[in-house]
Amino acid sequence: MTFLEITDSLTAEFGDAIQANTQNLQPYLIVPADRLVAICQFLRDDKRLFFDLLACITGIDNGLQVNTMEVVYNLTSIPYEHNLMLKVFVPRDTGSSQLPSVPSVVSIWRTADWHEREAFDLVGIRFEGHPDLRRILLPTDWVGHPLRTDYQEEEQYHGIKTK
Repeated sequence: MTFLEITDSLTAEFGDAIQANTQNLQPYLIVPADRLVAICQFLRDDKRLFFDLLACITGIDNGLQVNTMEVVYNLTSIPYEHNLMLKVFVPRDTGSSQLPSVPSVVSIWRTADWHEREAFDLVGIRFEGHPDLRRILLPTDWVGHPLRTDYQEEEQYHGIKTK
C-alpha cells in the first residue's frame, strides 16, 4: 500500500484530523495528540493496513524559539511490508511546571513501554496513561532531560565531576 493510499484510508476514517507532508524524502502524517490513540488503534486493527510493529518512538525538542516538541512514530506492517511515519507536535512551554504530554500507545503496541520511557527520560515528554513512566537510562535522581536544547548539565553528580 502506498503512502497516499494509507493517507486516503485515514482521511476517510478521521477526516481533516490527518495532515500529510509529502515534501520530505520520507513523507509523514501529522496527527493531533487528542486523536493519536484512535488513529493508532485504527492503523493496527484495520485489515488493509495492519501496522503490527511500532519500530521506534523519537522525541525531539525543536527549541525555545520554535516552542514545540514532536513525537515521531515509525510503524511497520510486517506482512504487508509497508511503513508509515506519524508526527505529533505539542507546545514545548506548557505555561506551568508540567512537561509537554501526549497519550501513551502502550495499550496498542506493548513495545511502546520502553520507547516512551526513553523519550520521557531524555527529552522530557510525558506519556499520559503510561503504566510505569519512570527513567529508563538515567538514574532516578538525575536532574533534567539531557536532549532538551536548554539542558544545563550539573557540575557534579553524587560527588563525581560530570564536566
